Amino acid sequence: MTLLDDFMTRALLAGLAVSLATGPLGCFVVWRRMAYFGDATAHAAILGVALALGFQISIFVGTMLVALIMAMVVSVLAGRGWAMDTTLGVLAHSALAFGLVAVSFLPNVRVDLTAYLFGDILAVSRLDLAVIAGGSGLVLGLLLWRWSALLTATLNEDLAHASGIDPGRERMVLTVALAVVVAVALKIVGALLIAALLIIPAAAARNFARSPEAMALCAIIIGGGSVWAGLQLSLAQDTPSGPSIVVAAALIFVLATFFGTLREALRKS
Repeated sequence: MTLLDDFMTRALLAGLAVSLATGPLGCFVVWRRMAYFGDATAHAAILGVALALGFQISIFVGTMLVALIMAMVVSVLAGRGWAMDTTLGVLAHSALAFGLVAVSFLPNVRVDLTAYLFGDILAVSRLDLAVIAGGSGLVLGLLLWRWSALLTATLNEDLAHASGIDPGRERMVLTVALAVVVAVALKIVGALLIAALLIIPAAAARNFARSPEAMALCAIIIGGGSVWAGLQLSLAQDTPSGPSIVVAAALIFVLATFFGTLREALRKS
């Protein structure tokens, strides 16, 4: 029996791999206030699942393509001055509803949508683990490669232009990274909770970090810790694994916010 024969080991490794990507990417989502953007992209994943089942292609490929299309549509509409809170709300819920309805029309296809909505990390196979690790590695490598340009474009677009950096190109990098993360994280926490895995660890890390790089590293650690704690909760209390991971991340966020507030109060006293 090898290490990867244990389903809990595969689940933990898959969760840690996703955390490597969601940590730094989630920081950019928080800095750019893209929470609804991430939510809309994640909800579109269900439509990708329906199309993948209908055309008999890989679920990973289907969800990534639809998530990428959704992210690009949102980016184009944002550039044209659309009211993004309303637009994102319409697109996110419409894509989710179309996906759920489309699955019901597929002949001879019986699929448990709960796994795609809330994740099924305990069912991660060796092949799933390889895909998740590859996708997360791709996103992490992309962010490391473009880190300086992405950070400059995030902090000040005028400074980015002056430095010869195209903010639109950097937004596209984030769009591609977000689509890949949605595709690989679907198995872990599901379409409805992917945005939480992106945002909560990054928001918690903000209470400890003194630099962007430190915040990204802290978000990775918090994300990994949330995966471990959530899996332990799921194993001990027989709770759903995906939501348990998000619950663990939320509790860490509450503690981080409390200690961050306490530290600021002590510093001012």
